Amino acid sequence: MKNTALLLIDLQNDYFDGGAFPLWQAEETKSRIVEFVGKAAEAGVQLIHVQHIADSAMGLSPFFNEGTEGADIHADVLAMAPDAPVVVKAFADSFENTTLESVLSEKGIENVWVAGMMTQNCVTHTAISRAAEKYKVTIVPDLSTTVSEILHLIGLHAVSTRVALIPSESLLSS
Repeated sequence: MKNTALLLIDLQNDYFDGGAFPLWQAEETKSRIVEFVGKAAEAGVQLIHVQHIADSAMGLSPFFNEGTEGADIHADVLAMAPDAPVVVKAFADSFENTTLESVLSEKGIENVWVAGMMTQNCVTHTAISRAAEKYKVTIVPDLSTTVSEILHLIGLHAVSTRVALIPSESLLSS
């Protein structure tokens, strides 16, 4: 699985209890991600953190402001992949004005697994990015979450005709 990358999108403190915008099942999703990251790393999957930092030129954002604890990647996730590259973004699409494409190219990546927060926004926009079209893209539904279950399911259904939706337990068994 050396040609596969797992994007860990926006697993940042503001999305957890005590943060500025806690999401539905954030802790449970993080726990599944932490467990999966260990297995994925053992299988040779390239791990990549994607961190959203609000553009201060646009004014103060409700969350993910640079230099705040809320913008930091959750310590549990960072601990599982401490040496993974961190791609910083300011848009929902993780490819837009970032180093993601060059990181994937440098690592020889062909398959991109997308996981993280928020399903209907950064997860789906990254998966259907024009820049992602040259990769075999899969969204990992059980390793993603958003504001509510219904919004999570709507977001997944919306992209289901464009990218594969494969649960984490099926990814490493193939």
